[in-house]
Amino acid sequence: MKDPKTLTLTPPPSFTLFPSLNLPQKPITLVGPFSCFHQFSTLIITFIAYAAFHASRKPPSIVKSILGPDPDPDPSNPQPGWPPFNSASGTHRLGELDLAFLSAYAIGMYFSGHVGDRIDLRLFLTVGMIGSGVFTVMFGLGYWFDVHLFGYFVVVQICCGVFQSVGWPCVVAVMGNWFGKAKRGLIMGVWNSHTSVGNIVGSVVASSVLGFGWGWAFLLPGVLIVVMSVIVFLFLVVNPETIGLELPHDDDEEEEGVMGTSTEGTALVELRKVESEEGDGEGGSESVSSAIGFLEAWKLPGVAPFAFCLFFSKLVAYTFLYWLPFYIRHTAVAGVHLSHKTAGILSTIFDIGGVVGGILAGYISDLIDARAVTSIVFLILSIPALVVYRLYGSISMFSNVFLMFLSGLLVNGPYALITTAVAADLGTQSSIKGNSRALATVSAIIDGTGSVGAALGPLLAGYISTRGWNSVFFMLILSLSVAGLLLVRVVRNEIKEKVNEGKWLWFSGIVH
Repeated sequence: MKDPKTLTLTPPPSFTLFPSLNLPQKPITLVGPFSCFHQFSTLIITFIAYAAFHASRKPPSIVKSILGPDPDPDPSNPQPGWPPFNSASGTHRLGELDLAFLSAYAIGMYFSGHVGDRIDLRLFLTVGMIGSGVFTVMFGLGYWFDVHLFGYFVVVQICCGVFQSVGWPCVVAVMGNWFGKAKRGLIMGVWNSHTSVGNIVGSVVASSVLGFGWGWAFLLPGVLIVVMSVIVFLFLVVNPETIGLELPHDDDEEEEGVMGTSTEGTALVELRKVESEEGDGEGGSESVSSAIGFLEAWKLPGVAPFAFCLFFSKLVAYTFLYWLPFYIRHTAVAGVHLSHKTAGILSTIFDIGGVVGGILAGYISDLIDARAVTSIVFLILSIPALVVYRLYGSISMFSNVFLMFLSGLLVNGPYALITTAVAADLGTQSSIKGNSRALATVSAIIDGTGSVGAALGPLLAGYISTRGWNSVFFMLILSLSVAGLLLVRVVRNEIKEKVNEGKWLWFSGIVH
């Protein structure tokens, strides 16, 4: 192997603006400014793309308090709601609307990951973004066309959910192609803040235009994601090999793995080696480079426990995503009911905490080299955080903001870690035997299973909230407890592995 510090002076193909038009080139080992430029641009483009997905996903939670009955109407400016959501069963229907979107999203996720490992991820992601934008705008058109048919909104949300499901498997697979195991937790923890950033942007944009009519809350985010799809189509480079780059793997990656896995750098090296040796034979490299099967991916070590853990973790995260503005609007803070706009903007504090939580979880998991341990610690701490937020969050604005921030940090920490670094680790482990086309499938399995919980949580919240918010918080606490229990076996094996390998001796020294 060539010294990875050497640089072959070949005219850089890296500055071609349209990656789809690049001609096949001989891969070169390249480090330094060119590879860093592409890694950085990939990180930024995928960040913007998925932030746009979440920005277009946020408006339904912002307009819930407008569509449904108002708990504290202003006599001089009554807010009668929007039929058919303003009746006594309005909260049930709002929950069913969330179920329609998230069920389609969860089911579509499994298929999207399967398809994403087999076609051009750039084109697939572009189609998903355009479709999401179109159906987000169509929901808002119900305001201008005075649509009151519940079935219309359900169908629009189902179609939107299908297109939204394309996003996650694509962006995770692209990131996995460009970044190996080294500092993957921290890098993807920072990168995964796109979820919270998108929620914040969507909340602020949607809340700021509510005075013009709730339809605008859907129109602007819908147009935004369509515009971002143009950037993805023109500039996203899916794989280093597409433009002739062969990124060197870290030396540590040859020896280390997560939960008994090797890393993507090693997998890619093995793949190229087999292809170079057997590429001329009949079907020589087909068995190695062919995409992994759906059921086969489920059997990979660690996939099922983390997938079902995410089921309950994402149930909690998405209940907050879809119902937090509604909860703030219906819960007096310091004895005062906040306005629709204030409640929507205030709910972004939870997402700001989520940004910090995702980065912190990623950094800690890299520091101690233990994804499962980090996740379960965050899950355990999030339980008392929710209890305290429910009991004392309404005392004052300061307590509400602080406890909401803390809850967002602890709830979104493991959710962000599992959907990014853990999924990437599991999708590139040694049992795949060099198959680099499993990442989208594994990511889709984990996030798709989590999305089933995400669909169930908001639906249950819509029904349970009629019995009181204490019941809703009990459901959330129970879900977090089950999520932690599902990782107990993985945590035990992870701790045992680290102790046997002596990798935690330095850490134990710091603790003592």
